[in-house]
Amino acid sequence: MSVLAGRRIVLGVSGGIAAYKAIEVCRRLVDLGAHVSPVLTEASRHFVGETTFSALASEPVQTSLWDEASPIPHTKLGQGADLVVVCPATARLLGTYAAGIADDLLTATLLATRAPVLVCPAMHTEMWEHPAVQDNLALLARRGVHMVPPEEGRLAGGDIGKGRLADPAVIVEAIERLFVPAELQGWKVVVSSGGTREAIDPVRFIGNRSSGKQGHAIAAEADRRGAKVTLVTTVDRPITDSIVQVRVESAEQMRQAMMTAATDADLVVMAAAVADFRPVDPAAGKIKKDQGVPQVILEPTPDILAALGALKPQGQILVGFAAETSDLRENALGKLTRKGADLIVANDVSAPQVGFEHDTNQVVILVRRPGADEVEVIDVPLDDKRRIAASVLDVAASLRSGTPATGSDRT
Repeated sequence: MSVLAGRRIVLGVSGGIAAYKAIEVCRRLVDLGAHVSPVLTEASRHFVGETTFSALASEPVQTSLWDEASPIPHTKLGQGADLVVVCPATARLLGTYAAGIADDLLTATLLATRAPVLVCPAMHTEMWEHPAVQDNLALLARRGVHMVPPEEGRLAGGDIGKGRLADPAVIVEAIERLFVPAELQGWKVVVSSGGTREAIDPVRFIGNRSSGKQGHAIAAEADRRGAKVTLVTTVDRPITDSIVQVRVESAEQMRQAMMTAATDADLVVMAAAVADFRPVDPAAGKIKKDQGVPQVILEPTPDILAALGALKPQGQILVGFAAETSDLRENALGKLTRKGADLIVANDVSAPQVGFEHDTNQVVILVRRPGADEVEVIDVPLDDKRRIAASVLDVAASLRSGTPATGSDRT
């Protein structure tokens, strides 16, 4: 179940060209189970229509302090909210809010709530960089207001600069993060992601089908739970600025990066799909067809999970992954025993919608708890990879707390 299920969120929309993106934010929040109350300013109605928000949200749009059925709509909205989001937040809205002026329903609601507030600024670069805007943002931050900063990109005027509203997916992720218990606060978490590429020549390589989606999902979930996250990855996928990203390509590069990052980590998740073999002597130049079929001699790549297990410091939790096509539990159990891991997350990548390149996954988590004679087995049914990531971290955190994970049996 999403952390947003049942949460009451006031979605304020102020008058900027980026208001159309708030429609997608609204849809995503409702899909995640939130109760969304849309509040549109008069200016925003020049850019988006009430009908759209009323159709997508959990209740009809509210726009005025004066023409609603409730005599004090701002108080009702503010007191009933679990979160107030302003998307987009224009320079005018930020200035009015910082000054404590309540001149419409949205600003009155902002002053009438004790719920967390998240603002998502969007404006032209010159406006964003103006000292008055930056002072207002600094003042709001000191008061505890959260912010999703704007991105660099093409603006409404056609030029390029900072001020573009963050992507709706980024905004929704920031909203989710506000509701996730910070149970990993103070933890250092290291995650590997993606498939390695082992060069045959400067053009060709030996690799696999890993997209990195599951590893990135685990890194994002650990970040949402308050951990300090380092992501060692071979793929270029969006991540939040709070995650330290280390880009690698080959198994040897990943080994070096992981061994360095994992030294003082509380949790290490080896989710990457490391190629099992690599060419012994990669060609310096591109191999041409007219040169005949190349004779490529292979050697095993370094066993990164086993190396991490051999050097695992006291108290560190080590998670490995096993992508299989048969004998799933038997192979995962053998890997758990051989590699010195605390958890093995195994999936049958030959099954529909499971594993490589998919947005969904279905896994079996094998857990060896300290002092236990038996291995705990947890079946996690087919689900979005983000929720699979949450399940993996739930089990890992339970090792530290000593609380058994739900839905498990023993073997």
